[in-house]
Amino acid sequence: MTTGGRASASPDRTTPPFRIRARCGFIPRVKLATPLLQPAPGSRNPKRPASQRVVIALAVIALVLLAWYFHKPILAWFSPPALPSPPPPKSTNAVVPAVVRTNFALPPQATNVVVRPVTNLPPSKGTNLAGAATNALASGRFSWPILEAQLALDRIGFSPGSMDGQFGPQTRAAVKAFQQREGVPPTGNLDPDTLARLQLAVPPLATYTVTTNDLARLQPLATTWVGKSQQSALDYETILELIAEKSHAHPLLIRRLNPDLNWTNIASGTTVQLLNVGAPPSRGKAAWVTIHLAGKTLQVFDSATNLLAHFPCSIAQRVEKRPVGELHVVAAAANPNYTFDPEVFPESAEARQLKTKLILPPGPNNPVGVAWVSLDRPGYGIHGTPKPEDVGRTESHGCFRLANWNAELLLKLVALGTPVLVVE
Repeated sequence: MTTGGRASASPDRTTPPFRIRARCGFIPRVKLATPLLQPAPGSRNPKRPASQRVVIALAVIALVLLAWYFHKPILAWFSPPALPSPPPPKSTNAVVPAVVRTNFALPPQATNVVVRPVTNLPPSKGTNLAGAATNALASGRFSWPILEAQLALDRIGFSPGSMDGQFGPQTRAAVKAFQQREGVPPTGNLDPDTLARLQLAVPPLATYTVTTNDLARLQPLATTWVGKSQQSALDYETILELIAEKSHAHPLLIRRLNPDLNWTNIASGTTVQLLNVGAPPSRGKAAWVTIHLAGKTLQVFDSATNLLAHFPCSIAQRVEKRPVGELHVVAAAANPNYTFDPEVFPESAEARQLKTKLILPPGPNNPVGVAWVSLDRPGYGIHGTPKPEDVGRTESHGCFRLANWNAELLLKLVALGTPVLVVE
């Protein structure tokens, strides 16, 4: 239906009452509620009176002036308010004077170990160690400054694990523990102040000469529990394994330090480069030991609450086998044998067939390594491991595993009755 040649709108009976259907594409004109803006009735294109136009113009000018006054566009008045900016973080960069440590005592050297400067190292003096370390941290690659920092930490009993010249979580944890002991912000980062405190006072590398006694120790490791129990010792299998453990290092680092060596054909008299590790200076005995399950670390404190040592450790795989609470040292032994109980290894097909316990001989490849600290919970202890490079990355049946060299150091620090606090 049309009126005066114009399309009209009628209510849409198929839609709710508040909807209007337009015919021929014409959108119906809605009567304005404001009399000021309502067109005069009966006028096709009415012209507004002059008074109305003046009022509208003044209103527009007033809005523009208000918008300019408040420095924001008119449309912003209808936008939701912006969230307040968070306050700037408080700076924690305390200014601490750099101290160069010089108390790294050299251990007694055997006749087949020669400590000397190594010519294939980049010069440390006068170089930007912090910058080099930062670049290595960002890329995750090998770095001499990081390796020297790891060695400095290891020489004072703050173990970064098997040293490899890379900045991993165990090195970060050792750096953080060292910073806590030094009373500086424990960021875990190798900042310039921390690197200055970890400067080595000795050459980082030494030369070791392989002896006939070293070669005589080597023997293949049996693949079965029965076979291991029948060996004369569970000693090293290869010279590479022996040198890596002497260096407290990852075997891949030893290969990097000796790129021209054929490790499958090492004879007596062969010279090998290794890390110049040393026994940490004696700072007293342990008053207690704390094991942090979440961080997989073991820390030793003296009676004045000073941190004496820090080691990465492995913990039980199953949560119910993690003995949270206070334990105590009841026994300790160096180079222990190991009693294999088949009931403790239900996942082993061989163990399920065995009807009796086995006694495994001592050695670095013994399941508990070269040191054992027994706790007052049956079956639990702190001990070494045949695979030091896996400490902190694998989980045990319940005991706390350390690298063999760290287990030997712990053996010197604890005594009968020393409390061991296991915390989450």
